[in-house]
Amino acid sequence: MLKSYAPILILAGLVVGFAVVNVVVSEILGRRRRSVGKGTAYECGMGAVGNARLRLSIHFYLVAVLFILFDVESLLIIPWAVSAKAFADAGVGGVVFAEVSVFVAVLAVGLAYVWRKGGLAWDR
Repeated sequence: MLKSYAPILILAGLVVGFAVVNVVVSEILGRRRRSVGKGTAYECGMGAVGNARLRLSIHFYLVAVLFILFDVESLLIIPWAVSAKAFADAGVGGVVFAEVSVFVAVLAVGLAYVWRKGGLAWDR
């Protein structure tokens, strides 16, 4: 049983070893120049202005979660689309198409619900 996992364990050991060696070598050979500029926050070429504890609307998080949800679910359709011909050749194309149609219908109902409730209206 362990023989089948040996290549994965060897690769994991090499990856961890490589990461540790890089950190150690960087710490040993790296320059240590402290300056005021290094300690300041840098965001998109602009200096930090205001308080970091800014309260954001819950709507921002709702839109972010919806984006991730629909993005990941649309990525699940791509493998099906790539292998659709193989399913058709195997004789199960109709069943798989029906399952994907139900999946897309559930997505469409969810999108319609969010749209109807105003979840996609950015300027509220």
